[in-house]
Amino acid sequence: MTSEFQSEQSAHGLKPNCLSFGEVLAQSVAVIAPTTIPASNLGLIVAIAGNGTWLSFLIGMIGLMFVSININQFASCSASPGSLYSYIAKGLGPTAGVICGWSLVLAYLFTGMSVLCGFANFSTMLLGHLGIHPSSLTLLAIGAGVAWYAAYKDIKLSAMAMLWLEGVSIALILLLGILIWAHAGFAIDFSQLTLQGAKPGGIAMGLVLVVFGFSGFESATSLGDEAKRPLKTIPKSVMGSAILAGLFFTLMSYIEILGFSGTSASLATTEEPLGYLSRQLGLGFLGELIAISALFSFFTCVLGSINPAARVFLTMSRHGLFPASLGETHSSNQTPHIAITMSALVMFLVPACLSLFHVKLFDSMGYLGAICTYGFLTVYILISIAAPVYLYKIQKLRPRDVLFSVLGVGFMMIPVLGSVGVPGSQIFPVPEAPYDAFPYLFLLYLTVTCGWFVMQSLRSPQIVRTMKSRIEETHARFAVPSPVVIPSLTDET
Repeated sequence: MTSEFQSEQSAHGLKPNCLSFGEVLAQSVAVIAPTTIPASNLGLIVAIAGNGTWLSFLIGMIGLMFVSININQFASCSASPGSLYSYIAKGLGPTAGVICGWSLVLAYLFTGMSVLCGFANFSTMLLGHLGIHPSSLTLLAIGAGVAWYAAYKDIKLSAMAMLWLEGVSIALILLLGILIWAHAGFAIDFSQLTLQGAKPGGIAMGLVLVVFGFSGFESATSLGDEAKRPLKTIPKSVMGSAILAGLFFTLMSYIEILGFSGTSASLATTEEPLGYLSRQLGLGFLGELIAISALFSFFTCVLGSINPAARVFLTMSRHGLFPASLGETHSSNQTPHIAITMSALVMFLVPACLSLFHVKLFDSMGYLGAICTYGFLTVYILISIAAPVYLYKIQKLRPRDVLFSVLGVGFMMIPVLGSVGVPGSQIFPVPEAPYDAFPYLFLLYLTVTCGWFVMQSLRSPQIVRTMKSRIEETHARFAVPSPVVIPSLTDET
């Protein structure tokens, strides 16, 4: 048995060995949705970090690389659809695994809800230019319905859709970015490089939004059964998505701030910065293409959120934590069709209810997006703690592994403090209502769900034994684990 062993038949009824490295990478990139930052959300970060925005992105990329290393301690030696839930349960035990599982479920579902609102909001603006004014419910239903079909029908169809839609979108933005920089004579902006006017507090607060922009980079770990050579492709995708997104964000923030210098507009208050810059160059058509591609980016993020959410449901169901029906797979499509259907339905119903109560789509996108980040932060902290504990158990712990763990946890505490707030702090002020209530709602959610698990395990200890045995079975399919080696993106896949 080698470290690259993978059964020809998925233990979970999924389609084995069908996704290439590019398709696995597309899963993580889709949930990050990198197009949405330079196309619409960059101004929020610039308003806080100013000329230090590029540095916030660069620091964010470095910090998430430490988290990636901790994730890859597990991903390089075992793989399953359970994503980080299975890893954390392996490292810290069933209760921590359940906390992670419920956090992941919330994170992926609320990410999907948030970007579905973004999809509907962006569609409303684009169609409004054509004199077409569909209802919010119609657009929400179309976005959720098409994403459901792609996820339900075939994971390879989902992966190819994400790969091409997001790839074309990023390529168009990079093309416009190069043209903007060329128009400025490829000037070196010393005001940015010297952080003119930027303050440490602003860069730190910008880092909070930056980390939120990276959320979901780990979602490729949910494709453990379906990826080709998962012990290589998944770690490369996790690390690669963080690096590629980080470089893309850093470059585009630098170019857009440079492009807005000397103009009458402010990047911090411009909702469509790339559209404005393209019109300044006399290339308005390119801005329109990017606006359409940004719409597709919202859609791919909906699809990218359904896939991992459904696979976490499937794995937890197989462990006895959810109804058995969620663990079933389609006989011909080899997808977790019931879990996919439930995930897509929930992603539609919550935004639809908010719309019926006259909450604006843009506001709903912000609320739901803020809540989802608590799930991701919880998981990133837990995986950074679990990695050295796991390595100690298998007698492979090295001093640098402890360092990576400390750096991963320490880095994640910055957005935690930023999102929760420190009373009296000017760097991390307490958020305004209703955002100030979201951390406590998330804690209530974890208390209820994990309390339910504790009560279940007390009534039926077999649940814990089932979890442990299933996780050990998955781990045993692969070779004896070894310390992670950070793979090169140029390795043969």
